[in-house]
This record gives sequence, structure tokens and C-alpha cells, in this order.
Amino acid sequence: MTSPQDSGAPQNPQGLHRPRDLEELRQSVLATPDLPVATSVFWVHHGTRLAGGDVTYLNQYVLVRIGRAFGACAFEAGGLDPDICAELSGSPLTDLLRAPAPVRLAALDAYLGQARPHSEDPRAERVTLPYGTPEERAVARDRAIAGLLPEPDGRRIALIGVVNPLVAAIRERGGECLPCDLNLRRTQWGDPVSPDMEEVLAKADAVVATGMTLGNGTFDRILERCRERSVPLVVYAQSGSAVARAFLGSGVTAVSAEPFPFSQFSAEPTHLYRYREGTDE
Repeated sequence: MTSPQDSGAPQNPQGLHRPRDLEELRQSVLATPDLPVATSVFWVHHGTRLAGGDVTYLNQYVLVRIGRAFGACAFEAGGLDPDICAELSGSPLTDLLRAPAPVRLAALDAYLGQARPHSEDPRAERVTLPYGTPEERAVARDRAIAGLLPEPDGRRIALIGVVNPLVAAIRERGGECLPCDLNLRRTQWGDPVSPDMEEVLAKADAVVATGMTLGNGTFDRILERCRERSVPLVVYAQSGSAVARAFLGSGVTAVSAEPFPFSQFSAEPTHLYRYREGTDE
């Protein structure tokens, strides 16, 4: 077994292996000596509409490259000036970890992904998404995510960050989906989508949350409520895939980690990495 020190994974200031919140994780990295330089910082704006749907998903990502790893964080439109990419490319990681929240998260993600790549993590179960259309690949991805839920049949599953194929995947496994999103008001099938995260967190028997919650300031609250209620928390993460992994066993029970480049950017087979709490290091 590789220790955190051997692998380059950071320790927080208290010497704890698992952080309690995002700020503790950030401070632990800032306290690490000889932090690297970010080779590049860049920005991607991507829109897509899946066949049969009436929603165009518009996503903005800031990405940071450190060594062999890319870190990513989605953010809301207008939440970050793209000029920051030119300002921060080639800057020390310490500068990025003090930048606006989406950049901090992407930088933290890149650092953790470089320290321990998903492809080399013995805890990870690699899932290959097939060659196919955006719809075929989205269905395969979201079935893999739903497969991380502990026996959802008959349970209420809060879905924080709605994508329609994941709603369908939860229902296929017998779960009652409680969708929550800041931007969508209805699912593809006309189901109302709650804008109130606290409402669905109070009702849920299990929670599935997007990695975007890591960058928009809601993740710590989701983590807190799931701990308080002893509710399973699954994170499906393109944003902050290595950051979400750091909370495995510290409130997060499972992670679907999909590092950049994401599945929607290719028709070719790609991989995501599934983690479950309790898997041996």
C-alpha cells in the first residue's frame, strides 16, 4: 500500500488523511512544500442538446494543467472572466489556490490528479464508455453513476444537478428521483425540478450530486447534511473529480470520476473511474 506521503498526496494541517471540508483541503495543499507551477490555464464553453430533449445544456469550464493532469471546474455564465487564463498560465500553484473559486477548485483538482492519477489508483474501478452518439454515451455514463447507489429501489434519491439521462437511470433502478437544479425547472418528462437544495436534502434517502457543487459553494453544505442524516452521498464529477475522491470515507460514499477530456468531447471510447467507500487503498 502506498502512503499519502509516498504518493505525493497532501496532508491537512492536523495530519488527517480525510478532510472535513474544502477549505481544510485547500489549506493542506497550501501548506505542502515545493508546490508546482501550472503549465496552462484555459477556458471551454460547450453547448449540447440531446436527441428527444428540449434543453440545451450550456457549460463553461476553467481548466488547469499540472504535469500529466488536468483539473476542471464548471461555472455559471459570467462567473469568471476568460482573461484570467492569460494572467495565470505559468503561475505557481499557490497563486491559483488564492484565485476566484472556480480556478481554485480546478487547480486543486489538477494537483491531486497529478499526485495520484485515477488510472493508477488501486481503489478505482475503470468503466469504459462505448463508441457512440452523445445520447448513447450519456446513457452509458449515467447508468454507471446510478450503479453506485446502494439499492435505490423504493428509495427517494435527491439529484442535485439535473441531467435527464441520470433521472432515467435512477428510475430504471426503482428509485424515486427528487430533482434539484438552479437553472432547470422541469425534467424532459415534465417533472418539476426544485430550486431548493435544503428541501430535497431533508427528504432524501440518498443523494447524488454533481461535481459542480464543489465550485459553486454548495458542496460543504451537502456534505454536512448527509453526515448529519447518515445519508449516502454519491458525487458524479467532471468538475473536481480528484477533489471529490479526497472526501471518500469522509461523508462521500461513492464517486464517479471523469477527468478531462470529458465524454461529451469525443465519440471514441473513454473511461470514467468509480470509487466506493471502504475499498482498500
